[in-house]
Amino acid sequence: MATTALDQHSLLQSRRSAVLGDLLPGLLVRDIALVIGSAAFIGILAQISIPLSFTPVPITGQTLGVLLSGMALGWRRAGLSISLYFLAGLAGLPWFIHHTSGWQGASKGYLLGFILSGLACGAIAERRADRTVITALLAMFVGEFLIYLIGVPWLAVDLHVGLGKAIALGLTPFLAGDAIKAGIVALLLPGTWKLVNKNAA
Repeated sequence: MATTALDQHSLLQSRRSAVLGDLLPGLLVRDIALVIGSAAFIGILAQISIPLSFTPVPITGQTLGVLLSGMALGWRRAGLSISLYFLAGLAGLPWFIHHTSGWQGASKGYLLGFILSGLACGAIAERRADRTVITALLAMFVGEFLIYLIGVPWLAVDLHVGLGKAIALGLTPFLAGDAIKAGIVALLLPGTWKLVNKNAA
């Protein structure tokens, strides 16, 4: 009985310090599956795309996939996964918006920002920020800020417009939607952890 109790205690301790991806069995095979699966998940969400007539930047589901991947996988796997999505798309795999691939022009900065966002969200999640709605929301806002930090200036340069115009074209129209995406992830992660801890108790 003592051994069993010790094993259960060790399991609970590992779960307290892990991201959700660490709860799956296996090591290398698990990590490869998570990296590839997450990249494919972002590619699928990229096909949810709503073009806007006044800007070359569409509304897409990519941001949701990036934020969720970062928080669920941790910074290493999230960085690899989003980099895989980016590089494979550049190489010709048609999983950018509207099943496109290659150089994305005005949207390229956002794709680069995705990598930075995933790394940051993953690092924050590894500090247990995914356990409560408030801390998860804060992590989401950090992740979204980093996407726009790269995406908006890139848009300004690509379109040859000032930063204020780029903000109007590439930031302001998306704030409400991104707040909804952040809210979804911020509710989903703590809820999942509650189920995990309840089943482990």
